Order: sequence, then structure tokens, then C-alpha cells
Amino acid sequence: MRVLVLLFLAVILASLGSALYTMIRDKGHSQRTVKALTVRIALSIALFVLLMAGYATGIIPRRGL
Repeated sequence: MRVLVLLFLAVILASLGSALYTMIRDKGHSQRTVKALTVRIALSIALFVLLMAGYATGIIPRRGL
């Protein structure tokens, strides 16, 4: 479970970096920044749901990861 959470966080940070790069490079003239930020938000929500489901099913114990 820890590896999955860390992978999610790495992909979220990569998406955020990609959005920053495209925002600087394109100067706001394309939709790539919006798409990268949308991916980041979707991954963040998916990670939250995954953590809540893991806690509810007992995969994540009360003491944490």
C-alpha cells in the first residue's frame, strides 16, 4: 500500500511539474496546462478515495501506513 501511495504522489508531482513547464513555455496559449492540472486533480481525488477505502476495509490500520 505504501508503494502505491508513493507512486500516486510521484505522478501527482510530475503532473504538477508538467503543468508548470507548459505554463511557462506556452505562456498560456494552449490547453495543455489545464489538462495537466485536471489530471493532477483527478489523481488527488483517486488517492483520497483509495486511502479512505483502504482505511474502511482494514488494509490501512488505525496506526497509519
